[in-house]
Amino acid sequence: MQHIIISDPTLRDGSHAIKHQLNRKQIATYAALAESAQIPILEVGHGNGLGASSLQLGESLISDTDMLEACRENLQQTKLGVHVIPGFATISRDLRSAIDLGVDVVRVASHCTEADITKRHIEYARSREKEVYGVLMMSHMASAARLVEEAQKLESYGAMGVVLMDSAGAYLPHDVQEKVSALTGSLGVPVGFHAHNNLGLAIANSITALENGATILDGTIRGFGAGAGNAQLEVLVTVLHKMNYDTGIDYYKLLDIADIAEKDFVKIPYINSSNIVSGVAGVFSGFAKPVERIAKEYNVDPKDVFFELGKRKVVAGQEDLIIEVAEALAKHKINM
Repeated sequence: MQHIIISDPTLRDGSHAIKHQLNRKQIATYAALAESAQIPILEVGHGNGLGASSLQLGESLISDTDMLEACRENLQQTKLGVHVIPGFATISRDLRSAIDLGVDVVRVASHCTEADITKRHIEYARSREKEVYGVLMMSHMASAARLVEEAQKLESYGAMGVVLMDSAGAYLPHDVQEKVSALTGSLGVPVGFHAHNNLGLAIANSITALENGATILDGTIRGFGAGAGNAQLEVLVTVLHKMNYDTGIDYYKLLDIADIAEKDFVKIPYINSSNIVSGVAGVFSGFAKPVERIAKEYNVDPKDVFFELGKRKVVAGQEDLIIEVAEALAKHKINM
């Protein structure tokens, strides 16, 4: 029976859905529940990772330190993970202190064509003897050949695995097949896949990744996450167990956790029109709420905003361009 590593970013990607307002009690409670269900890796933090709390990206209710401590106090077997984007997270201020607080797993992420920026962070985390993965975000924006080049850089820096993120929920299964198989056929380290559900394909795409050699899959409780949400963890584990894969997760407890989390803090995502357009346009799922808010302010159609952002190939961290696009659309509307 093949073992699949499950990483749960409910307390990180999920925070996008509630504007990064998870409190310490909610984090501690979920961490204890994840431990009881033997979830292998639990990721915590601002939706954009360590050091990302800001006016531009949204301010977390509590600090990175408080979030990490709330988890660390409640985890023993479950590994504590963080998402690190160089530029938001510095080594000296953020990564060093996170590791000092007891982080076990470090995922260092970049835009899919900019793996070069991860080198120092990966090397530092490896020097601290942590489990370190490289992550390629918005991976739909690069060809399979280019993703292989970038993934090989991550491996050369010391990444112990490479995770492809479908950050916009833009993939169809044949895209997953092409890109994951290219990586698994070219790397000497494990490959992972992180799905979003904008087109209703998060579970199908995760299984396609698995069938093409991926051995690490991400999922969040009730799909709690940016935009239309992530692969729904309890559904993903159900399907994996039905396919006779081993996850090491206590299935009954996982189902109980989903019910508890829904009552406590999870805002269950659903696929609305904006999410669909975001996926088709290939725009980061975390843009959904600001696009809808800004489009309303400027009296323009959010669908037009998404498609224009897609044309400009806008990525996470460029939220200021949403206003620029909305202003341009509003002026065009007046001049028509």
